[in-house]
Amino acid sequence: MWETLLSYFPDGGIWIQAAVVFVLPVVMMKAAADLNRKVKATNRSKKANNSSGQVSSSPEQDNSSGQGKEAGQTQEFNQQLTGDYNSDIQLIQKSIGNNADVHIREFVIKGLNNRAAIIYVDGLTDPDLINTHVLSPLMRDGIPQTEAERLHSSEDLEKYLQQKQLPVIGMMESKQLGVTIEKMLSGYAGLLVDGACGVMIVGSPKGKQRSAEEPLSEALLRGPRVGFTEKLNENTALLRLHGRNSSLQITQLEVGNRVKKDIVIAYMNDIADSQLVEEVQKRIEQISIDDPLESGYIEQLIEDNWLSPFQQTQNTERPDRVIGALLEGRVAILLDGTPFALIVPVSFSMLLQSPEDYYERWVWGTFIRLVRYLAALIALLGPAMYISFISFHPGLIPTKLALTIINTRAGVPFPSIIEALIMEVAIEILREAGIRLPKPVGPAMGIVGGLIIGEAAVQAGIVSPFLVIVVAVTAISSFSIPMYSAGIIIRVLRFGAMFSAALFGLFGVIMFFLLLCSHLVKLKSFGVPYTAPVISYKPTDWKDFIIRAPMFMMSKRPSMTRGRDRDRMKS
Repeated sequence: MWETLLSYFPDGGIWIQAAVVFVLPVVMMKAAADLNRKVKATNRSKKANNSSGQVSSSPEQDNSSGQGKEAGQTQEFNQQLTGDYNSDIQLIQKSIGNNADVHIREFVIKGLNNRAAIIYVDGLTDPDLINTHVLSPLMRDGIPQTEAERLHSSEDLEKYLQQKQLPVIGMMESKQLGVTIEKMLSGYAGLLVDGACGVMIVGSPKGKQRSAEEPLSEALLRGPRVGFTEKLNENTALLRLHGRNSSLQITQLEVGNRVKKDIVIAYMNDIADSQLVEEVQKRIEQISIDDPLESGYIEQLIEDNWLSPFQQTQNTERPDRVIGALLEGRVAILLDGTPFALIVPVSFSMLLQSPEDYYERWVWGTFIRLVRYLAALIALLGPAMYISFISFHPGLIPTKLALTIINTRAGVPFPSIIEALIMEVAIEILREAGIRLPKPVGPAMGIVGGLIIGEAAVQAGIVSPFLVIVVAVTAISSFSIPMYSAGIIIRVLRFGAMFSAALFGLFGVIMFFLLLCSHLVKLKSFGVPYTAPVISYKPTDWKDFIIRAPMFMMSKRPSMTRGRDRDRMKS
């Protein structure tokens, strides 16, 4: 009897697999949490040491050459102009250095007979503006004698030039050397006049920029055909054009230690949560980096969890997507020099949504969204399911299909994990090569290369034809994800699922999926659950989650953003 009862219990291998399924995710999550806690503690201690203002008196620390150089640069940046024409122009020439593209044009103001100099960068400053609105009024027209006799002080001279003599829109006065050099190297022109205390910054930068074009990374069949450019003022103008509302608030900050760049925080003043706006501004102000070359730098420096493979901000080139996010109570971040704006907070469901879902009728939008969720699941677990069924659970495959797969794998010398890795790595290399190659060659190279490699691998007996089908369907499914960065995440996690399947079969796939789900449940983006609206459950938010409800039913804004005005449509 006891033997009969024991026969119903699984053998030891099954118990080991079950223990691994339940124990390993807990161990991995605890290790990741401890590591993240230690990193945060280290960052807090560094900030506390930097803000304490205590300087060590030991000679070894005081003789640091890097600190001396940084102090010298700070002192030079904060140096004040003297007001003497000769001294100031020598100081500016010394600070600029031997740069061939920086020109100093000296002249004499007619009627006043004071020396003056215009300082500009070739290629960045508009020469027509300098010739027409600066040099011509001062050299050719000049200042009338009656007016020149009334200019007794430097303040009178600067006020007269700003209000009566120079017909330019943008003008500011600077008495600080660092600010003056920074503005001139950004494309503004500096006007230095003998008798004036500071430098007048005139004009506006005019570098060669591309025009607004259709976004390449987010192509749509129906929707606006305009995207952001690399120029910040043009991007903010696009936001103003798409969001014609006085509540659209645009706050400008500055980031970068050596190369300073303007950064903009955009939000709807009467919708966005004030705590969210303050948190975004606080994180941006804490950034300390030489030069944020692209918004990807900002994205990585303000995210909540740097250990997570999932992106915690959404990047986009489309102004309509940004305005739609702002109307939901989110905040947008735009950096000068890049066409990609960032949207926070973000949830995982947003990465699988497209603006076209709202431009078409709700039935079509819901169907396409369901297809995307299915495609994301196939792209993540397709090869892993193949490996687990072939290597561990062939009995779960229908008999006829199992016989067909066995016949196709008869001459394959590798186990399923090796042949899957061969095909997946080949597909990833082809995908990367297709992106880097020139446009006329890239798509053709990807298609031809995939066909040739797949056919040759099957003919050589390296992989089975059924695996080629699985890999092809997986690759096509990953292309259906609207955001390229979200597709990269799934492509990377696919390899983790494959190795889990190779070790433990379906148990490994389930373990991997549960570990992924547990991580997503714990992950947050600026205080908002990453799996919202699943966590925390809000029935009204499910109208725009897996399905896209009819437009008249989505009269409330998402509750996850904690917006102050919940109503976006009057019934």
